Amino acid sequence: MSEPEISLTENAARRVAAIAARKHKPAILRLAVDGGGCAGFTYSFELADAPEADDAVAETSGVRLVVDPASLELVKGSAVDFVEELGGAAFRVTNPNAQSGCGCGSSFSV
Repeated sequence: MSEPEISLTENAARRVAAIAARKHKPAILRLAVDGGGCAGFTYSFELADAPEADDAVAETSGVRLVVDPASLELVKGSAVDFVEELGGAAFRVTNPNAQSGCGCGSSFSV
């Protein structure tokens, strides 16, 4: 298996595992990139039942992060983290491909 093209931090893996256990679902987080948002593209996250055949898969502490091929082109080399700040808690993508982002951290342009 080749080097992962995307990664999931330990903190994010713990959070996904907790959410998945509460919802009685597998600990699989799907990251997708959709058109829209204030900067052109937006990240979306959801629990997945299983990876698709062509998904890129990264695993941390038994938790899997899956990304479809089209989204992967926009997030290759990224890390998904879970951060808790005064303004709230959220999954955050550190994306080396993003040219710019927005204040909310969920929208970017390439």
